[in-house]
Amino acid sequence: MTRDEGVIRKALSGFYYVQCGGDLVTCRARGHFRKEGLAPLTGDLAEISRTGSRGMVERILPRKNHFLRPAVANLDALVIFAANVNPVTEPFLIDRVAAIAGSQEVPVIICLNKTDLDPAEDLGRIYERAGFPVIRTSAETGAGVENLRTALTGKLTAFTGNSGVGKSSVLNRLLPGLGLQTGTVSEKLGRGRHTTRHVELYALDEDTYVADTPGFSSFDTDQMELILKENLQYAFPDFAPYLGRCRFHDCAHLKEPECAVTQALKDGALQPSRYSSYVRLYEKAKEIKEWERN
Repeated sequence: MTRDEGVIRKALSGFYYVQCGGDLVTCRARGHFRKEGLAPLTGDLAEISRTGSRGMVERILPRKNHFLRPAVANLDALVIFAANVNPVTEPFLIDRVAAIAGSQEVPVIICLNKTDLDPAEDLGRIYERAGFPVIRTSAETGAGVENLRTALTGKLTAFTGNSGVGKSSVLNRLLPGLGLQTGTVSEKLGRGRHTTRHVELYALDEDTYVADTPGFSSFDTDQMELILKENLQYAFPDFAPYLGRCRFHDCAHLKEPECAVTQALKDGALQPSRYSSYVRLYEKAKEIKEWERN
């Protein structure tokens, strides 16, 4: 039995599939993980003991970030897919997930898909002005897919977005022959049917991995409750130039006088939908007491 290290590419039904160089090793986890209340996650860097293609996960190396739903760790970036055609993506859903990522210092890329049907100019403008990288793609025609590939190179990235927006279809374009199941959009409900059931890393090359995750509905809304209301402002990178410039050091950026954030909103420097999302998330964060988060 030998020791090795690698990245967990998939965790399913108690098995962990660990990429160690050119080998994919099927592992179980040692019992101490359960005793310690820990679970290896897709994206974890793991130390394993192995005999051939079978092994045991012995230790998880320190994580730089992790999410519980979807269960993924060590992201270098999160790509949020959106579209302005069935299903239409609400900016608030983008902003909520971007705030969760921002709270863990995970950079966010906005990918506007289905641009062959609707270019989503207004939606793209919101996020470009807010300082996010915005990439426009069409899974149908392949337009923009190589631009996305360039943005992903050398990173471990997760795809998320509302169901039916085309995450898996774009990944099929990035990896021809992968053949991920893609969902149709329910005409009655105006939203996609879930086709991604678990988190799995797909290798675009030897140092580039993409995780296709279930849709927004499974993105850990409970994780929003881990963000203290006073820290929410830091999860909005477009607020950064104005923080520390308010009259009151503990300004919540709501109705306080001489608030630099609300002044920037009045001046047109902040996008109204972004500020509206901040207010909605702040009101939700106020309901959770600090002691409840520990």
